[in-house]
Amino acid sequence: MCKFVERTLKTHFTMALEQQIQKDIMEAMKAHDESRLNATRGIKSEILLAKTSGTEHELSDADVLKIIQKLVKQRKESAELYTQGNRPELAEKELAEMKVMEAYLPKALSEEEVRNILKEVVAEVGATGPKDMGKVMGAATKKLAGQADGRLISTIVKELLAQ
Repeated sequence: MCKFVERTLKTHFTMALEQQIQKDIMEAMKAHDESRLNATRGIKSEILLAKTSGTEHELSDADVLKIIQKLVKQRKESAELYTQGNRPELAEKELAEMKVMEAYLPKALSEEEVRNILKEVVAEVGATGPKDMGKVMGAATKKLAGQADGRLISTIVKELLAQ
């Protein structure tokens, strides 16, 4: 296959989520939905930053999902800080944006589903104890990308390897 066709196909398939976000920005502008507009603009801003700061010019949907996960985590932490600081109006704003961003993420797995997948990963890697934590975490984070929180994965892996 010629390089132009290959690059065009890659761009067509990898740009789907990014294009959806751009479309959602326009819809939020038309609907005058401030929280949705701020959330989608925040995602778009981080995508552009990732494109210009790295050597890779095109981002896959998986890369975009990682960016969105990072932003969701930031919003959640900010909301907790605002709540602790007795600023409920700012916490509400962060939580509203977080909900918009979460809509782009795949459905999170339950703790039991994550545990079952991690048991399989431990068996595949051949891990025998806590010293194999790095090997298991590498494989687990790839397999569960976007479907489970890293902290939950780490906690369950520690439990499984301690047995």
